[in-house]
Amino acid sequence: MGELRKDYILDRWVIIAAERAKRPHQFKQQEVKEEVGLCFFCPGNEKETPPEMYRFEKNGTWQIRAFPNKFTAVAPEGDPTIRTDNAFYTWSNNYGKHLVLVETPDHSKQLWDLSIDEITQVLRGYLEVFFHVHGDKNIKYVTIFKNHKKEAGTSIVHSHSQIIGYNKVPEEVGREVAASQNYNFCPYCDVIQRERGSTRRCFENDNFIAFCPYASRFPFEIWILPKQHVTHLEDIKDLPGLASMLKMALGKLKELNAAFNYVLHYSPTREDNLHFHIEIMPRLTIWAGFEMNGTVINPQPPEEAAKFYRGED
Repeated sequence: MGELRKDYILDRWVIIAAERAKRPHQFKQQEVKEEVGLCFFCPGNEKETPPEMYRFEKNGTWQIRAFPNKFTAVAPEGDPTIRTDNAFYTWSNNYGKHLVLVETPDHSKQLWDLSIDEITQVLRGYLEVFFHVHGDKNIKYVTIFKNHKKEAGTSIVHSHSQIIGYNKVPEEVGREVAASQNYNFCPYCDVIQRERGSTRRCFENDNFIAFCPYASRFPFEIWILPKQHVTHLEDIKDLPGLASMLKMALGKLKELNAAFNYVLHYSPTREDNLHFHIEIMPRLTIWAGFEMNGTVINPQPPEEAAKFYRGED
C-alpha cells in the first residue's frame, strides 16, 4: 500500500503510489536522434553567442565559457521595485541578468560524462558567474540550474547550465527559509543525521551525503547536501567532493537516459541561514491534472529509488 507523505519542513504533500511502482529499467528513456545543424555552443562558433564574461582555458583552448543568454528572460533595465496597483496587480520590470555556462567544448559529452576534475571546474565556473551577477544590488537572488534534455525544458543539446539573477527571492527558497525558522536548530542538519541510517540513503563521502527525499516528487529524485552546516556554495572547501557526488548521481541517471533538472538552493542572506543543497529532479513522468492541483503522485517510492542508486536494483 502507498502513503501520503509531507516534505520534511515544507507544507508540500506527495502520494507515494507504491502499487504503481516499476523496475528501474522500465523508466529508461529511448534515445532520440539529434537534429543536425549549427551548434552555437561548439568551438569555432564563438561569434554566434553574445560576448563572453567568463572563460576557463586549458592548453590554450577553452573548456568552459559563460555569456549572456541570447534569448534572455530578464534584463538589467527598467525599475526593479516590486509594487502593487489597484489592490491586485503586483508587478515590476523583469529586472535581472540571465547567463549560459557551457560546460564542455565537446558536443558529444554531457555533464554525466565529464571527469570529477572537469565537474569541479564547472562548479568553480558557477561561482565566477554568481559573483558577477550578484554584484548588482538590485538582484535579490541568483538561481543556478541545469535542464537536461527536451523533457526538462532545454532546446540545445550541447551540455550547459543557466544562471538567472533577478529582483526577488524564488518562492521555493523563500518557503524553505520560512519553514527552517520554525526550528531553533537547522532542520536539514537533523534530516541528514536521520537519513544517514535510512533506506533512502544513496551514498556519501567525507563531506557530503546524497539521499532520495522522504516525500520525493519525482521518480529517482535525489538531494546532495554537505554534512557540515554550510549556507553558500562559496563556503564549500571540498568542491571535488561535491563534484564526485554529482558524478555518481548523474552517472546513475545516465543508465536511464533520464531527462532531469537540478537546482542549487542556498541562503538568500547570511541571516537566513538556509542549509545549502542541490536538488536533482529526473523528469521520467508527466504531471497531470491532480498534480497541477497541488499534490504530486510519485509512482516510485524513494526507498526503491535509493536501491537503484546504491546499485542494489
